[in-house]
Amino acid sequence: MNYIDEPWGILTGIRPVKLAVYLFKDGKDEEYVRQYFLNEYKASPEKTELALDIAKREMELTKDMYKDGISLYIGVPFCPSRCLYCSFITSANKNVKVMMPQFVECLKKEISYTAKLVKEFGKRVETVYVGGGTPTTLEADMLRDVFECLYKEFDLKDMKEFTVEAGRPDTITREKLMALKEFNVDRISINPQTMNQQTLDIIGRKHTPEDIIRSFNLARDCGFDNINMDLIAGLPEETFDMFRYSLEEVEKLCPDDTTVHTMSIKRSSRLKERIEEFNLTHGNEVGKMVDFSREFLKEKGKVPYYLYRQKNMLGNLENVGYAKPDKVSLYNIYIMEEVQSIIAMGCGGVTKTVDPALDRIERIFNVKEPKDYIERIDEMLHRKDELRNLIV
Repeated sequence: MNYIDEPWGILTGIRPVKLAVYLFKDGKDEEYVRQYFLNEYKASPEKTELALDIAKREMELTKDMYKDGISLYIGVPFCPSRCLYCSFITSANKNVKVMMPQFVECLKKEISYTAKLVKEFGKRVETVYVGGGTPTTLEADMLRDVFECLYKEFDLKDMKEFTVEAGRPDTITREKLMALKEFNVDRISINPQTMNQQTLDIIGRKHTPEDIIRSFNLARDCGFDNINMDLIAGLPEETFDMFRYSLEEVEKLCPDDTTVHTMSIKRSSRLKERIEEFNLTHGNEVGKMVDFSREFLKEKGKVPYYLYRQKNMLGNLENVGYAKPDKVSLYNIYIMEEVQSIIAMGCGGVTKTVDPALDRIERIFNVKEPKDYIERIDEMLHRKDELRNLIV
């Protein structure tokens, strides 16, 4: 492979923005950082400028991060169906509904246990992120039950941001949205991935583009003024024109935050297992999609504010979040740039503790399967005891 022809050069396994921030904080000026990316890592001029732009923006946004702050993540492992490209272990059949009440009870137990530790450490909760899976697969009363426990056990008076991935439009109802509003959720995601029905069918989504529009308008009607929408560049069988159509249709809705992911072939996905059945978009074509999205979203007044890369991405590209300047997600920055400890609860959650003084990051893993989580909940609680040696 000729790395010089790769958009990120030889930047493999390295977070580009984190590297740029490190160099800036080390006292290097912008031109030094630029030349470092261009000459040492052979990154393209376009990707170099993107990394520098986001790094400068993130440094400004993290200036007011709590010195004694932490963030919370809650993982809900249920989805209405499993997408073709998904590697997350999510439960997506009707039989798992019987597990949901048990899962909620175990999650509440972990929330209570974790909250006692956080109080012991004297930390303030800065952001909360509920992901999955699709949390809104839970019924409205279950969501209320979880959030009531969260507010009862944690001191959330200093919380700056509360995000819930509503994600799939086929899980969104007015009752669920109002349950989120009751507990001051101020940011949600409604993620179409594409606005082309034939692609939705291919990837295993059980909804239509019209459902996406309906769910978005319903969320606005319920008072949500910070809504993120995700799209994927390079979905199977999609052309540049199809991607451009999706982005244009999404932006007609005026979401506050648009995340453009590059298709990644994940090891445990159904797509990987059946890869020969699909036409994958060529890297150059995906590059055109990504470049178009950057210019198009800039015209819409959105700025790139976080970036991350994954293994096996088409074109060796990146995922970028674009938002209106006052609608960026702090949690997305904190988790991707590893600047704050994030304590995870629920299925598949990975607690990540950050010790800036020692430049050390440690992880504590929860099990991924809901059945395992329910059966091993006491073990999950005891794993949290490791925090006593890690939180500073």
